[in-house]
Amino acid sequence: MCLAVPGMVESIHEESGTRMGRVNFGGVVKDVCLAYLPDIAVGDYTIVHVGFAISKIDEASALATLQTFADLGLLEESLDELRGDEAGAGP
Repeated sequence: MCLAVPGMVESIHEESGTRMGRVNFGGVVKDVCLAYLPDIAVGDYTIVHVGFAISKIDEASALATLQTFADLGLLEESLDELRGDEAGAGP
């Protein structure tokens, strides 16, 4: 299962002409494409699906979503998918 996971933008940079960011998902930090969210800033929370930030959300919603994932036993599965992405299947 592939879920859209909330994370916090830690930094923003450009890579090959594409706006990218380092996003922290509860301790797992990944490079994410920010092209769809030109107004997102460091410290903002975003929903990420398959390596693309698709929506900006507030911190309370992000933390509530992460807690719901944890309560349903989906958080570790989602984080494992993000960790597995380190093999080169990123954006």
